[in-house]
Formats: sequence, structure tokens, C-alpha cells
Amino acid sequence: MSALLTSISSVVEIIFVIALGYLLRNGGKFQDSFKHDIEFLIMKVALPLNIFVGVLDNLTRSKLIALSGSLVFVIISFAVGYLIAWILTKILKVREGRRGTFINMFVNANTIFIGLPLNLALFGQHSLSFFLVYYLANTVSTWAIGIFFVSNDGPKSDNTRKFNWKKLLPAPLLGFIVALVWLLLDLPLPTLVDKTFSMVGGVVTPLSLIYIGIVLADAGLKSIHFDRDTIVALLGRFVFAPAVMIIIMMLFKNTMNIPSVEQGTLVIQAAAPGLAVLPILVGDAKGDVEYATNVVTTSTVLFVIVVPILMQIITML
Repeated sequence: MSALLTSISSVVEIIFVIALGYLLRNGGKFQDSFKHDIEFLIMKVALPLNIFVGVLDNLTRSKLIALSGSLVFVIISFAVGYLIAWILTKILKVREGRRGTFINMFVNANTIFIGLPLNLALFGQHSLSFFLVYYLANTVSTWAIGIFFVSNDGPKSDNTRKFNWKKLLPAPLLGFIVALVWLLLDLPLPTLVDKTFSMVGGVVTPLSLIYIGIVLADAGLKSIHFDRDTIVALLGRFVFAPAVMIIIMMLFKNTMNIPSVEQGTLVIQAAAPGLAVLPILVGDAKGDVEYATNVVTTSTVLFVIVVPILMQIITML
């Protein structure tokens, strides 16, 4: 399947699920409390389990060691992304409630639901190991760094009253830490536990997309627009992030042997759309949920156009 058809297929699936949430909310089938129930189920239960089994099912100690070189590229690109995005929030005076979303759009991507199937379609099964490197770094980045930019971007009255120790170790990050310890200790995971956790964790993406549909229904379709903050965030996701990754690999190319599959994988993943759970994180922090929904939705749709362009650039590396 061509890059264009693969990206279109992934996007259409997502739009259908978002539309389901939108229609059911507009039809009065979802009550106000349901949105908050989804937030709790995803953040406190499903997502930690999803991350836990995702790490153990896709990574091994030997893979972590063998792919350490690729991990260096990703870590450097993330560090540059956080720095530039933070500076831009100051220069552009991005308003409170949007800053966490803005910064995350420059760095963290929707690797599993869109990035993985697209990567396998474009580069084949042998690209999976390089994908897992990006997935690992993206998971750590999101739940160890990105979430704190979002959590500290809410109303001052909520953030300065007292220090919230729960924000220091959110449930998704705890799930990752436990999984990493489990992996390093080479502990067995019973099949029943693996299947159960996978089943519960599997609801993360569809429920996150339904949540986006609910938010769109509450805000109205007219809320989808391209203001300055949205445009810059999209440029960060589709232009800045892959450009930084390309520059970093070019700098290392003279001293390291970088396979073309690795180059393609890291560049495509660097440009994947914004996190589907981002509006939920922003909602939990009392931030600008409409803005988060807008950038996630628009980045998902525009990804159809971005992929073929990136594939042409990759062939020239």
C-alpha cells in the first residue's frame, strides 16, 4: 500500500471514531459526567496498563542495548524540541492553558495508533526495532516531562495552593517505571495477566478519540480553526520536529552507519500527529481543552499531506 493510501486509511479510521463521539454527544446519549468518567478510566486505569504491556511485549534488555545509538538521536531531538518550544512560548506570549499543549506538539507524537501501522506499511517488519526506540523515548518523554508542562499550565489557583505529590508520579509514568523494572529484572509475565492488561489497555485510543468528539460537540465544529498558536504548533509537529531529526542524523552520518530504514522510521515518527490523549491531559489540568482538541484533530487530518512529502525527502538522505 502506498504512503498516501496508508496515511489516508489511518486518518479515516480516526475521524470515524471522533465522529461517533461527536454524534452521540450531540444526540444527548452522553451526559456531562461521562467525559469525566472517560478521563478517569484512561488516566488512572487503562493507560498505565497499556504502557506496561506495551513495553514488556515489544522490548527486551538486549534490544535496549543494541539500539542505544538510535536512542541518542531521539533523545537529542527531544531535548532540542523542548528547548525551542519553551522559548517560543515566551517569544510568542502563548497564553496560559495552551503552553503545555504547544510544547508537547513540538516533541511528543501519536506513535502507537498512527505511527506503528504506518511505519510497518512503509518500511516493513524489519523497521519495528527502530520504531520501538522511538516509542520508548516518546513514552518516557510524554509521561516524565510533557505531562508536567501540561499539569503546571492550569489555573494558578489550582497550582500554587499546595504541592500535589500525585503530579510528581502520574499513573501512566508509574506504569512505565514498573514495566521497565520488570523488564530489567527479566521477570515472567503470566499469559493471563498479559491478555487481561492488553484488553483493558486497548480501550485507550478509541476512548481518547471519542473524548475528542465529545469536546468538539461541546465546543461546536466552528471551534476548528487556524489561529497563530495552532499554526506554529502544527509547524513544530510537521516541519521543526522532522527537520531536527534529519539534521541530527546528518551530523552523525560520518561517524556512524545509519541504515536507510532507521532514517526513514525516525523521521516519519518525528512527524506523527499530536497525542490523542492530549485533550484529556489538558482537561485534567483545567487548561484550554478546545485548543488541545483543535491541534490534535488538525494535525491528524493534515498528516495525510505530510507523509508523501516526507517520503520524498527521505529518499534524498
